[in-house]
Amino acid sequence: MPHRHDESFLDKAIAAGAGEIAADLVIKNVQLFSVVDGSTVTTDIAIVGDRIVGTHDTYRAENTIDGTGLTAVPGFIDTHLHVESSLVTPFEFDRCVLPHGVTTAICDPHEIANVLGVEGIRYFLDSSLQTVMDLKVNLSSCVPATAFETAGACLEIEDLLPFKDHSSVIGLAEFMNFPGVLARDPKVLAKLAAFQDGHIDGHAPLLGGKPLNGYLAAGIRTDHEATSAEEAQEKLSKGMAVLMREGSVCKDLDALALILTSDTSAFVALCTDDRNPLDIAEEGHLDSMIRRLIAKGIRPLDVYRAASWSAANAFGLKDRGVLAPGKRADIALLSDFEDCRVETAICGGVVADDAAFATRSIVAPVGLDSVKADEVSAASFNIPARNSEADVIGVIPGKIITEHLKRTLPVNGGKTLVDFEQDVLKVAVVERHKGTGNIGLGFVHGFGMKQGAIASSVGHDSHNICVVGADEAAMAHAVNRVIAMKGGFAVAGQDGVKAELALPLAGLMSLEPFETVRHDLEDLRHAAKSLGCTLAEPFLQVAFLPLPVIPHLKITDFGMFDVNKFELVDQGS
Repeated sequence: MPHRHDESFLDKAIAAGAGEIAADLVIKNVQLFSVVDGSTVTTDIAIVGDRIVGTHDTYRAENTIDGTGLTAVPGFIDTHLHVESSLVTPFEFDRCVLPHGVTTAICDPHEIANVLGVEGIRYFLDSSLQTVMDLKVNLSSCVPATAFETAGACLEIEDLLPFKDHSSVIGLAEFMNFPGVLARDPKVLAKLAAFQDGHIDGHAPLLGGKPLNGYLAAGIRTDHEATSAEEAQEKLSKGMAVLMREGSVCKDLDALALILTSDTSAFVALCTDDRNPLDIAEEGHLDSMIRRLIAKGIRPLDVYRAASWSAANAFGLKDRGVLAPGKRADIALLSDFEDCRVETAICGGVVADDAAFATRSIVAPVGLDSVKADEVSAASFNIPARNSEADVIGVIPGKIITEHLKRTLPVNGGKTLVDFEQDVLKVAVVERHKGTGNIGLGFVHGFGMKQGAIASSVGHDSHNICVVGADEAAMAHAVNRVIAMKGGFAVAGQDGVKAELALPLAGLMSLEPFETVRHDLEDLRHAAKSLGCTLAEPFLQVAFLPLPVIPHLKITDFGMFDVNKFELVDQGS
């Protein structure tokens, strides 16, 4: 097929659109929904290559799709996610999510970049050229994400610039280091200055007032971290596009639904940040968000506009987001409009079916030996007795922000113990990038477990091994199994491992099909419940415990700190 910038391609597109020649593909007799005005019209949709060339008329082509009884809407755009956190490779993510109508995903390879640096970003960029869905990449801006933990890599502006002009790159990914922005850190300013002519994605939880103004003055224009309508409204009033988030852990849709109105829908988009294959199978992806918002009484025009055109506009993707001649042929065909039931997805003029996925050239996995920690013992998780109350991380279900709690805990034999009556367990971070042997130790409230342990090599954002446990022997079993698998999740009891999922690609992603990952996640969920765990997503909740968000009691694994205590991180709240 001629390239879309070739004269021959344009010649064919114009001729087919004018009805002079046959198109490559025509969707016949479909209900076309307009995100411009909310109207619906019965029409054909003609496609040449990756482009829509004709609507609001009849067309001919050798390849046709019968659209009778179906409604065509623009393909959905997930405006912020980390494919790694879906626990599968970009290729399995493609196969899992595209059938749900998500034709464009804007990813930040921040997780793999914190493990592998430039090698991880290159893996994603190479993969983006092979996926059927259009996988766009924002270059990771904050590697490492914090100075309070040991990461596997460090990326400065010199590391990012060689990728700036890649065809899949939009701009700079979520700028988590908003204290660095406000302090005008020279390294931060260098990154911001280099991407002033592109998109700079935001990440500013609870930031408001003049500090938010200063942050926006850096040219940052999108944010997915609003967790209340009040926070979102302030950001909207200051020109930010708010990316409404509903993922496997971060669930903000209910709190933000009412900000999506006819007045704001051009400035609100949708994102998952992130969903795993089990949740996608049970609930869906962006299609789930769409049906829930409509069920809440939000006008369908505003919901479908936010899922497509508003998202495209916010990220400068001027070639998509509306079903019209000259626009990219990203289309979701729905059997149920209000319930957003996707029958067929078309991405860049390609029908998302098994034949399309079979044409991809799979990029070889990287980082298969990134877990470098030595085995641990039960004694590794002993915490010396203290005279004062213990600092405790308080988990908030459905949120990555946490509470700073104080609890008086039992002491025996010179050691501080867990307390089931107060639902206080042990939590630890085991450094896994450099083999330092450092272990950060502390306590956590909110898991409900009465026995056993849960361990994960997914530990945002530095991705060391995080483990939560009711006893030290189970913690050791779980951590050692994660090390032996070269990354993954493990649930263990005192007598050994009960369930596991290997994630050997950078310690973050499985090499198996998404269906296998979904099955293993079901086993892990059942095993966690057998320990008494009350959290709906215990593994991702464990993964987010090391994240320094506001307010957050942060486990440190630095040799310069006492690894038997917490450091309280307060980034300007």
